[in-house]
Amino acid sequence: MARSFFETYFGFKNEDVKLNDTLSVLTGSNGFVLVLMNEKLNQNGNHAYPDSFHIGFYLNTEGEVIALFEKLKAGGISLEQAPQKIRKTFGFYFHFQNIMIEISTPVNSPE
Repeated sequence: MARSFFETYFGFKNEDVKLNDTLSVLTGSNGFVLVLMNEKLNQNGNHAYPDSFHIGFYLNTEGEVIALFEKLKAGGISLEQAPQKIRKTFGFYFHFQNIMIEISTPVNSPE
């Protein structure tokens, strides 16, 4: 499911799938490599990342951020908030499975 998500919305290509689909190697633009592994439970039976753990994708323009937001929304992905100015970026955060994802672009500040 995660592999399909990154292929559909972020343009990754599946390069290698390991035995029983336990690990996938995806390549993105500019040689970016994303390795996805099946989740495993810890000894308490929970999946846990540090509180601020997330992955992020910087896009070139605010228009690209909005277009990806709309594509995700049209695909039925649950989005908590619309793109907005966040510190020195314009973007949004959302959760897919147990992963927090940031989509943003730098905002030029007036000097």
